[in-house]
Amino acid sequence: MQTSSGSAGQPQKPSGAAERGAGTGRESGSGFRPELQGLRAVAVLLVAVYHIWLGRVSGGVDVFLLLTGFLITGSLLRTVERRGRVGYAAFWSRLVKRLFPGAAAALAGILVASYLFLPTTAWRDAISGTIASALYFQNWHLALNSVDYLAQNSGAGPAQHFWSLSVQGQFYLAWPLLITAAAALARAAGWPLRSVAAAALALVFTASLAYSAAVTATDQPWAYFDTGARLWELALGGLLALALPHLRLRLLPRILLGWTGLVALVSCGLLVNVSTLFPGYIALWPTLAAVAVIVAGSTGSPLAADRLLNLRPLHYIGDHAYALYLWHWPVLVCYLAVTDRTQPSLTGGCLVLAVSMALAVATRWVGEDGVDAFTRARPGRLWSVSVGAAFLVPVLAASGVWSGYLTHQQRQQELAATGGQAADYPGAAALAAPATAPDQTPDAPVYPAPANAAEDVPLTYADGCNQGIPESEVLTCAYGSQDPARTIALVGASHAAHWFPALHEIAREKHWRVVNIIKGSCLFTAAEQLRHGQAYESCAVWNSGVMAELADLRPDAVFTTATRTNLDPGSGPVGESVVEGYVSRWRELDAMGIDVIAVRDTPRLDFSAPDCLAENRPEDCVGQRHRSMARTSPLERIADLPGNVAYIDLTDLLCRGDRCPTVIGNILVYWDRAHITATYMRSLAPVLSDRIEAAGDL
Repeated sequence: MQTSSGSAGQPQKPSGAAERGAGTGRESGSGFRPELQGLRAVAVLLVAVYHIWLGRVSGGVDVFLLLTGFLITGSLLRTVERRGRVGYAAFWSRLVKRLFPGAAAALAGILVASYLFLPTTAWRDAISGTIASALYFQNWHLALNSVDYLAQNSGAGPAQHFWSLSVQGQFYLAWPLLITAAAALARAAGWPLRSVAAAALALVFTASLAYSAAVTATDQPWAYFDTGARLWELALGGLLALALPHLRLRLLPRILLGWTGLVALVSCGLLVNVSTLFPGYIALWPTLAAVAVIVAGSTGSPLAADRLLNLRPLHYIGDHAYALYLWHWPVLVCYLAVTDRTQPSLTGGCLVLAVSMALAVATRWVGEDGVDAFTRARPGRLWSVSVGAAFLVPVLAASGVWSGYLTHQQRQQELAATGGQAADYPGAAALAAPATAPDQTPDAPVYPAPANAAEDVPLTYADGCNQGIPESEVLTCAYGSQDPARTIALVGASHAAHWFPALHEIAREKHWRVVNIIKGSCLFTAAEQLRHGQAYESCAVWNSGVMAELADLRPDAVFTTATRTNLDPGSGPVGESVVEGYVSRWRELDAMGIDVIAVRDTPRLDFSAPDCLAENRPEDCVGQRHRSMARTSPLERIADLPGNVAYIDLTDLLCRGDRCPTVIGNILVYWDRAHITATYMRSLAPVLSDRIEAAGDL
């Protein structure tokens, strides 16, 4: 992690009160704080160890954010006090020179390793993650995915850990402006610079922490990557830099503080589920633990924690902390992909750490020390910026070329599947063949290709017509005829949404209109719903709003799911069931004179279809119907269904007996574990049309 204004992995040796701190840094007249190197080493080891063996988040990243705020704030304030202003060009050029080479080396390694070791289904994520990381907006890239229902089942990408570096990169842009504003106000009002800076930092700390707590409580996945929800950790570091010179503590309290902070930091990830509770007020745990260690400082006592933190091996790791952080995650992701494991063994984890450390040493030797030597011989900010940028530009270019090539391949296959070779892609129509017929014609590649499966979704997602999880506003999008013969409202969660391509095809043929009313993870029911064990409040509000919308719209029918299949014990009963509140909602629609087309839910897989097909033959990637579906539909056991309900079961278009192939008629059926591709849905539109007509007077 980058935690210094002068070096990505090496502590500064500044002079000045901010680093000396009475009672904490007196032993080092230069202001150099050697225990910070040990703290940096502990933090990066916690991050790596927790990722590798525990599959949890440790709180170590929060320590890096605090250290960044601590060191950068002190550096910027000293610059203003010496020169009267922030040296933007010098500050940013120094950062580019120090940070870009290491980041570029890791990102280049990620591209190469993704091609060599990861399945084709992971390539696009690796490319997009690399681009987002190189441009320092990976945290927002992940935040957008974290609230996108389509991304919930996505595996962790090899560049995912760059989110924290992106937060720091955005901090490096904003903080000099904040200090400049504080300096301008101090000069205008005649106030002390550090007092004004402290007030500004306190305001940022308070506002950001309050925002973080609020957003974490309502939408934790978004908050985890939100820069605004993380700024308080950086501001806390800045406040510590300002307060430290005024602290006077005796030896014994400092020894107790140091050990308390170190023990609290190491135990945080074990005692708190950081990945689901952070970055709200709970993140005060690791950050205040780090504050305690910094306030304790270098005591010189053999009984103090800083004696441990000042050990030579820890300092060596601290010197390479930034590069070790860059490499540990992609090495771990590739190791798991190659070994087909979900967690390394003790030996495997040690191998991951050893390889990561070797790459970190090489990266620092070439990317930092080498660039340092080169730019010292060619002084000037332009050289620093040029050298730093020269590393990232090839990474961005390679990412763009690879992405363009994959897009070209995808387009060529799309033309084959919809053009002259369309007969090779019958999709659902192939189920009319004998049960012994193969699911795929060997001469025709599967379409869409597994690598592109996640993009083969209803166009309503690209149109922004499906409501996200946090929002409760009802979104409606109408497709089809402007003067329709019939209007069908498609209502429900993602398992209703994946029927849209079939309905859209039918609407084109019959001059119908389809109104899309979808919300992620939100079933169309009158009963209360839970999400992650808590009341899904935005869903309840949305459901009420949908009923009001339908009362105004008065469609001819509502198309929705009749049952719910499930393989996750944490999200409800395993198997197939009629969700509580479904029938009650249909009765409400009956009272409004609106028909209901209730379609049986689709079977779910216990594996990712694209991932399986990327490495296996279609016949090796077959689900079992009984795992998620009942022998007979549970809806058929309900005797008092309202008269407005027409029930449709299309399981025979997805399964042959208990076998549910992932490829039917050369078309990939699932784009993940549970959602049907848009292409396959379009292939079953003719049968769905016939069954809708057979079920009622539509």
